[in-house]
Amino acid sequence: MLGMERWEEAALVADIGNQAQVPVLSFAAPALTPPLTSTRWPFLVRMVYSNSEQMRCIAELTRVYSWRRVVAVYEDNTHGGDSGGLALLSQALQEVGSKIEHRLVLPPFALISDPKEAVKEELIKLQEIKSRVFIVLQTSLPWVTHLFREAKNMGLVGEDTIWILTDTVTSFLDSFNTSVIYSMEGALGIKSDYSDSSNAYKSFHAQFRQIFMSEYPEEDNLEPGFHALKAYDSISAIIKAMERMSRNSSSSPKELLNNILSSNFTGLSGQISFSAGELMHSPKLRVVNVVGKKYKEIDFWFPGSGFLKSTEDENGGGAVKLEGPVNWPGDLKRIPKGWAMPSNAKPMVIGVPGRTSFQKFVRVVNASDDVNGYDGFCIELFQEVLKVLDYYLPYRFVAFNGTYDELVDHVYNKTYDAIVGDITILADRFEKVEFTQPYAESGLSMIVPVKSEKSTWIFLKPFNWQMWAITGATLIYTMIIVWILERQPNSEFRGPLVDQIGTTVWFTFSSLFFVHRERISSNFTRVVVVVWLFVVFILTSCYTASLTSMLTIQRMQPDGTNIDRLIRNNLTVGCDGDSFVRDYLQNVLKFNAEKIKKVSSEYDYSKEFQDKQIYAAFLELPYQKVFLSHYCKQYASNTPTYRFGGLGFAFQKGSPLVADFSKAILKLSENEKLVELENKWFPHSPECSNDATDNETDSLSHKNFWGLFVISGATSTVCFLILVIKAYWLNEDQANGSPNKSRIVSIARYIYYGRTVSPSVPAVSSSPEIEAVNIPNASPRESSGLLINSR
Repeated sequence: MLGMERWEEAALVADIGNQAQVPVLSFAAPALTPPLTSTRWPFLVRMVYSNSEQMRCIAELTRVYSWRRVVAVYEDNTHGGDSGGLALLSQALQEVGSKIEHRLVLPPFALISDPKEAVKEELIKLQEIKSRVFIVLQTSLPWVTHLFREAKNMGLVGEDTIWILTDTVTSFLDSFNTSVIYSMEGALGIKSDYSDSSNAYKSFHAQFRQIFMSEYPEEDNLEPGFHALKAYDSISAIIKAMERMSRNSSSSPKELLNNILSSNFTGLSGQISFSAGELMHSPKLRVVNVVGKKYKEIDFWFPGSGFLKSTEDENGGGAVKLEGPVNWPGDLKRIPKGWAMPSNAKPMVIGVPGRTSFQKFVRVVNASDDVNGYDGFCIELFQEVLKVLDYYLPYRFVAFNGTYDELVDHVYNKTYDAIVGDITILADRFEKVEFTQPYAESGLSMIVPVKSEKSTWIFLKPFNWQMWAITGATLIYTMIIVWILERQPNSEFRGPLVDQIGTTVWFTFSSLFFVHRERISSNFTRVVVVVWLFVVFILTSCYTASLTSMLTIQRMQPDGTNIDRLIRNNLTVGCDGDSFVRDYLQNVLKFNAEKIKKVSSEYDYSKEFQDKQIYAAFLELPYQKVFLSHYCKQYASNTPTYRFGGLGFAFQKGSPLVADFSKAILKLSENEKLVELENKWFPHSPECSNDATDNETDSLSHKNFWGLFVISGATSTVCFLILVIKAYWLNEDQANGSPNKSRIVSIARYIYYGRTVSPSVPAVSSSPEIEAVNIPNASPRESSGLLINSR
């Protein structure tokens, strides 16, 4: 027995085949094969492929064209509908990020007295659904005829509407008359692939047309459908099985069944071989497009490869979308949105926050005027986005005077199509609506009053402590080198040790101010002092400039208030009561609900601070920037520690406008139009352009001057080494044969006394420097005098 195009029929006939032990070849199969099918219907042979690849092909179509929501259409039957096909479709859609939004279930056609009214009643329900992607699953041909005719009359086959047909419908496209095909115009269909260029097909095609024309001369479509090819291949499988039986001495129905199941040949409809009672090879699928009175093939679908333009590319990579040109419904020149797009008769309803604390973002001037009644940064950004879109988008603004969360709920329950305003992207809101690309960053910032920075030790701040330490070390080192170099030739650096130290310290420190009066005798000292004076000139210039900057620019600092102090002391804080911030402060930061005060306007914050009604204000980052642009001298903010998703526009779940708006916002950001809008609506105040909190002068570091210190230290060291070398050569004759220790002592004495001294001569005390000497043969007056010998 052959035939059965519906599974409920095939199951019934399979039961009869079991009783009579007659093989049953069915053209239908369940979408999901029930367990123990081979045991329950051992004589059933299913001449069909698995539906899983077909559903994957349909899901891939929704992915490449961003159709996120679909409507499944199928006919109910005695088995409760096409539940198996729905399960496969739902799973395939889930893998690509789409979902079934609604199911249109048609009653069994045999039970309906007026199918036209019945289908119209069901289609009216679809007008309340936003999705316009309809996937027709298992449906009888009479229902398909009525479905598309009424859908065409009701405008459900037109612009931005997509109909996708499974092979249960497309297999009969060759059998539909021209009026039915016309009502399907623009639909996409999935068909099993077969070769129409083989000799076997050409021979069959010629015979089929001849016989069909003779038996049905009134028909104008003479092409064989796919089921005709299946029927021919089924007969071929039976004949081949019977031929193998005729060569055996014994035969039975069971042997005939086994011979059919062991078939392995290439038929007109494809490869014929079975596994577990059904065709085993994954099918190649054709994607067809209904155009005019016929349909055309535009692409192929290969399991594991995806969409390909021809069967020759089977081993190559699949395309990301259909390569063949598609004639979309309504002769649309762009890709349909698959969504109930707004029209002049039914514009998109957009909710706008009616009460806002910062009206530079959204301001409702006249709620009844969509053109000039709404103003603000968000409104102008929305209008700029519309200019970027490549299609017309009618809309109507509606002012909403509730909270932002309530506004989001109105989009979730489909009262509004979208929200245009300063809506913060949050996780709980993301579960209800879809947000565009953020057009502004968002984070919770705490605003507190500022106080002027006053410091007794501000004169030390131009240099950091490392800079002061290295400068002092260099000064001391230079002082020691100057004393060593001037000790021998310059009488002003001699005398008692205390006087020598005092003269050297005075000389070196006075060089900082260019007031030293001591003469310099050594050329080496002059070199050291010149380099040191250059270093001093650079350091004093930088110190003066840095200190002047610190004293002339008013330095403002926050008053030290932090979140822990606010909570611990139970101090009152302010926030926008219509936003989520109040709940965030109470539930996350654990503020006392009674200590959270609602501030309805940006201009009220300053008054609340002055009256000590609040001690801190919590604002989102965009609002904080606006507030501080006016009150930068009185208030400051801490870094926004608590980050959120940013500000964006909100749409209903599955809306294709989300991707279009996000792309438009990115374009506006890349061409700096978004920056221009920000500068227009949030200009920087001139008196805040040099805000000290943002331009605080840092202390100078030693890293900025390490080269100067190296030059000064190297110069002093080189001059000292030259003096040591000179002493070494002058004492070389007396030091011959002396131990190294004695030589070092001689060099040191030369540097200190300025002349060579034999190591054997005892050291002479350096104090006192003036001694009395008796002069022989001198007069009493002279002998009693003193000869001053200065060393």
